[in-house]
Amino acid sequence: MWGTGFFFGKIALSEMSVPEMILFRLGFACVGLLPILLWDRPRFSAKEWGWVFVAALVGIPVLYLVQFKGLSLTTVSHASLMVGTLPILLAIAAGLFSGERLHAGGWLALAASSAGAAMIALSSPRTGGTARASMIGDLLVVLSMLAAIAWILISKRLMHRHSPLMVTASIHWVGTLMLAVMVMAGSGAPSLHHSMRAWVALAEQGLFATVSATLLWNWGLKWVPASQAGIFTNLEPLVGAVLGVRLLHEDLGIMAVAGGVLIVGGAVYMSYRPAKSAGE
Repeated sequence: MWGTGFFFGKIALSEMSVPEMILFRLGFACVGLLPILLWDRPRFSAKEWGWVFVAALVGIPVLYLVQFKGLSLTTVSHASLMVGTLPILLAIAAGLFSGERLHAGGWLALAASSAGAAMIALSSPRTGGTARASMIGDLLVVLSMLAAIAWILISKRLMHRHSPLMVTASIHWVGTLMLAVMVMAGSGAPSLHHSMRAWVALAEQGLFATVSATLLWNWGLKWVPASQAGIFTNLEPLVGAVLGVRLLHEDLGIMAVAGGVLIVGGAVYMSYRPAKSAGE
């Protein structure tokens, strides 16, 4: 589901700026998440509310704005390769902060999955134009991955005592309000004059690629160690590649197909071979 966001995001970005697209996408997401808040009111302690605000800040405005700023300064292939660092970084962070420990096969699966994402990124056809990769853009994308890790680990901590649905809805609502303040302070109120095609693309991103994807992710994260869950994020470039071939008629070479096999194989292996806890 997350992988569809790139396809529909490309449609929306043909008519609006990055901040506008992100704000509208998350606006649709908040509408989809509102029934959850009305049904299951947040019952966080004062300390937990602090964690909610931190997760909301890093998981919404910081993650989205930093990542898309990085994408604007580097190439799609380089940015995709940087996103492929998330599983390894998440496994390391989970070990440092949550006491999770992967077995040797788990580390091999993570490495294979990340290599698969890199193979897909590097096999992408080179486009024309003046686009150039830059170290600053690449580093910004990696920095956004650190924000994603913080969001994942804090969410998992909150879900020890609260439902994944309520945690997801609370963080997205708080984070989107922060984002709205930042966007409007920087560029004013966004324009509403867009085509129906763009609005449909925004609704898909908000309701499907954000609400549905994140709710399913957090529900799974409640039961799966974060170090093990991270490998499934590498399915995102695989889905994007399939959509590109089927809907945009892009070429998918042998290296990209091999990368897809590594990603799926690593995900299947990790789903049947759980991570070890710190005491094992």
